[in-house]
Amino acid sequence: MAKRWATLGIDLHLEPTGPGLRRGLTDALREAVRTGRLAPGTRLPSSRSLAGDLGIARNTVADAYADLVAEGWLTARQGSGTRVADRAVPRPPAPPASPRRTPGRLPYDLVPGTPDLASFPRGAWLKATRRALAAAPNDALGYGDPRGRPELRTALAHYLARVRGVRADPERLVVCSGFAHGLQLLCEVLRARGARTLAVESYGLDVHWDLVERTGVRTVPLPFDDLGTRTRDAGDADAVLLNPAHQFPLGGVLVPERRAAAVDWARRTGGLILEDDYDGEFRYDRQAVGALQDLDPDHVVYLGTASKSLAPGLRLGWMVLPPSLVPEVVAHGGGRSVGVLEQLTLAEFLTSGAYDRHVRAARLRYRRRRDALVEALATRAPDVRVTGIAAGLHAVLRLPPGTESSVVRAATWQGLAVHGLSRYHHPAAETSSPDALVVGYATPPDHAWAGTLEALCRALP
Repeated sequence: MAKRWATLGIDLHLEPTGPGLRRGLTDALREAVRTGRLAPGTRLPSSRSLAGDLGIARNTVADAYADLVAEGWLTARQGSGTRVADRAVPRPPAPPASPRRTPGRLPYDLVPGTPDLASFPRGAWLKATRRALAAAPNDALGYGDPRGRPELRTALAHYLARVRGVRADPERLVVCSGFAHGLQLLCEVLRARGARTLAVESYGLDVHWDLVERTGVRTVPLPFDDLGTRTRDAGDADAVLLNPAHQFPLGGVLVPERRAAAVDWARRTGGLILEDDYDGEFRYDRQAVGALQDLDPDHVVYLGTASKSLAPGLRLGWMVLPPSLVPEVVAHGGGRSVGVLEQLTLAEFLTSGAYDRHVRAARLRYRRRRDALVEALATRAPDVRVTGIAAGLHAVLRLPPGTESSVVRAATWQGLAVHGLSRYHHPAAETSSPDALVVGYATPPDHAWAGTLEALCRALP
């Protein structure tokens, strides 16, 4: 019986109850259909298969099916088997309405942090998946190296060295499921080493600060001035988190003197620099500045991600670690957090040149959007100034003093989701935040870009 159950037909869980097998089976099937557990159109196992699964006579199942067909619960047609009849399925009662109305998603979206998801290279990614899966050895589907698949670590090491100037050895590269996961692993390791504070920039993402705090490490904002983050003031912090190539959200580049000051601090104190290179491929006016990690690979952790270049839903990120950190990071999670197929596909995407082609196309598309944004503002809102370098997937629009809140409200009335700069200001930072918008111009799909830009211009003073 175990052999027949394992090999016959379609699986269906039923527990006949009550007097008599036929009546018990009929009642169980009727209840499964009535409650919606068996949805309309669901194909049921053949009478032979279900009889084998339940260990009862085939005629008993056939008679139960016939009873339910006669009652209208099931349908039976030659060649298509027995199916659940189409009928209205009862739905659970809706929860009581909240006293506060939750607004629906606005039609236009300039919230930063997401690329144009409609431009994800589905065809090229699918081809890479097929090639990667066809070439993968059988043991690739096992548990494997906790640092991640060697194919991906090797491909990333070559790519990062070529494009970002990172000194990347595959043995020191660990795959993770995005920047936040990598940051969590690093903070857990630092906390286990006795670390208490992580110095962060005055502007950044509260979700990252909250994540750090949950690991038991306190965030302390670094001072900020016209030249950017004052890295020499890291003081007795145990580590520093920086966006050297393109600060989020202000959009500046860490000047050479302060890059050198950060490395000097790390060497002098034994501290660690966490370099978040979230959009390093996207510089539009010149070649992007190289990674800070190249100045001192023994004191800088380089963190990268495919979330901005491809899509955040892939959950693919990576860390290039100082040798002393590798065993501890691996012990806290490492590369087993990412599916093997995604890793193999990205490795194929990188080595085949498809990733370079996609990034170049995206770079051109986002540059055109930024240019259109600057041009529209110069014409429609001359009092609003675009700040930051020509790079990345967002821009900061400086507003007249005292207008940030009213502009964000006006944008909502125009059906536009956009964030003010104050949203990204660390609550413990000494300096106050100027009035500005952080505009994610990569977020809308191409067909919505013109309408989104128009909605923004209508909301601006």
